[in-house]
Amino acid sequence: MSDVRFSGLRLKPRRVRRMACCRQIMAKDFSKFEERLGLEFADKDLLTQAFVHRSYLNEHPSFHLGHNERLEFLGDAVLELIVTEHLYREYPNPEGELTNWRASLVNAKMLASIAEDLGMDSFLFLSHGEAKDAKSKARQYILANACEALIGSIYLDQGMDAAREFVNRHVLSHLEHILKEKLYLDPKSKFQESAQEVLGVTPSYRVLEEEGPDHAKTFTVGVYLKDEFVASGTGSSKQEAQIAAAEEALRIKGW
Repeated sequence: MSDVRFSGLRLKPRRVRRMACCRQIMAKDFSKFEERLGLEFADKDLLTQAFVHRSYLNEHPSFHLGHNERLEFLGDAVLELIVTEHLYREYPNPEGELTNWRASLVNAKMLASIAEDLGMDSFLFLSHGEAKDAKSKARQYILANACEALIGSIYLDQGMDAAREFVNRHVLSHLEHILKEKLYLDPKSKFQESAQEVLGVTPSYRVLEEEGPDHAKTFTVGVYLKDEFVASGTGSSKQEAQIAAAEEALRIKGW
């Protein structure tokens, strides 16, 4: 294998790649993120790996860490256990209600929001294409998965108590607001409940427009209160469009 000159030295290509990886990690300064968490990882690689998306490795196959999907798998289980145990111990409500509450705490939208609050986006290792797509739905899923992977890394490095402290502080802290605003109801259920409570009317939905080929249709659906058009929503399925319409209707009505 031929040598490569680097700062006046002859280095093997593998060593050059390793040094490039180290520079990329140092540029992100994970010590600042540790300060944000109030934790100091014994295994720094565990923390770093929580932020490595599969797309990054496609462009940097020599990176010394794997992607975060195994940590995400573990973190998902740890998160669900901690949230489930808390709800079981603190609330005597039926299983169905507790299931809805848990879903509102651990869904992708909530976890992506938590990741954004923690500033995780700037620490992600992404391909050039993914890095440019900062506002997409795909980025939200990447952030949600990284949040789960982070929980997995905290559990492995710091133990269950530290993982529980993280979940209590950053996830379960949202429970009071969720219960007060009934955010555990999906938008369609919430709009229907509010419409019946305020007006004594059950909403109805109508498809307003269909676009695109059969395999990639886009639907626009309107939501009505009797004959009153309230709002519309768009989605890749009728159900998704109805949910979007209900979300917009809730905003318009202030419910």
